[in-house]
Amino acid sequence: MQSVVTKEPVNQPLMSGRDRPISIIIPTLNEAETLPQTLRALQNLPQVEVIVVDGGSLDDTVSIAVDWNVRVVCSAAGRAHQMNVGGAVANGDILLFLHADTVLPRQFDRLMRQTLTQPGVIAGAFKLAIDGHSPGLRLVEWGVNMRSRLCQMPYGDQAIYLPAITFRAIGGFPELPIMEDFALMQRLRRRGRIAIVPDKVLTSGRRWQKLGVFHTTAVNQLIILGYLLGVSPTLLAHWYRSFGK
Repeated sequence: MQSVVTKEPVNQPLMSGRDRPISIIIPTLNEAETLPQTLRALQNLPQVEVIVVDGGSLDDTVSIAVDWNVRVVCSAAGRAHQMNVGGAVANGDILLFLHADTVLPRQFDRLMRQTLTQPGVIAGAFKLAIDGHSPGLRLVEWGVNMRSRLCQMPYGDQAIYLPAITFRAIGGFPELPIMEDFALMQRLRRRGRIAIVPDKVLTSGRRWQKLGVFHTTAVNQLIILGYLLGVSPTLLAHWYRSFGK
């Protein structure tokens, strides 16, 4: 089993009480620019544990996480692997997997707990907002939120959450180099309903801004189509990196 190195915060949050405790797991790799904004929204919340799982950053990501007084776990790189490592060491009854460039809405913890009490709901996520002013981004948001609501297929940038017992029962994220969130949703949909909270997370628009809305959307859809057609995830990850340059 992959060994991990953990760095505990100075003041570990209390994880007891009537509300179900939440562990937020943030996989990172060179996210010093975006991580502070993400962590700022997670401060001083009762019964919320924050775990940054770093995959070997060469910038100040780890020191920033330590400065923000959250738990830091060091692991091998790979988003799926990092999230599974975080899920294995988390103390919470509910696990939320958060990208390092995504900011949660206010009272997200209350919304999560309420959602998971609904009959038949096995997991949840939030609606998506993309940081940026391009009209094309509004179209992307509309498409993502429509897909999520109708197909119950949110992706990782929508902050997926579920009970820890469910996450461990299904074996966590498939350790794929890409599409791990898609594969997890496929597993979960066989077991129950995936609810979409109407409140929005705000994710960085950096990839859309770098490559353009049309190019980024086309690449994303090509990768999804390839996955559904059975193309190797290793090859898909190679395509994604190549098209993203």
